[in-house]
Amino acid sequence: MPSTPQALQTLPPAAAQALRALGENLAIARVRRRESQRVWAKRLGISVPTLIRMERGDAGVSAGIYVTALWLMGRVNALPAIAAPAEDKGALESDVRGALKRRAVRSAASVEARLARGASKSGKQVRS
Repeated sequence: MPSTPQALQTLPPAAAQALRALGENLAIARVRRRESQRVWAKRLGISVPTLIRMERGDAGVSAGIYVTALWLMGRVNALPAIAAPAEDKGALESDVRGALKRRAVRSAASVEARLARGASKSGKQVRS
């Protein structure tokens, strides 16, 4: 039997909770459609035990199975928005920090340039 990958053993609690919520939502979607586990598993191309694991939010279930379940629900088009660049707050914060640093460097260079221009107009030399 293969060992559990390290990434699954150290799944952050928030990620594990999100998977459990996704699994629960998928189970509710199946029940609302009045589909048995056997029929739904067959439609997904998986075994009933794998379906049960998916509905529990098991991180070891393939992402492709979760995506196929979303497709069966008619929700697969919502998936790309999860990682949309416009929603990536961490990258946005990094971009802003980088812009602030670049602006600070430009501002300092601009001050030096203005001082140098002022000194050359008055005939004085500016020391660096």
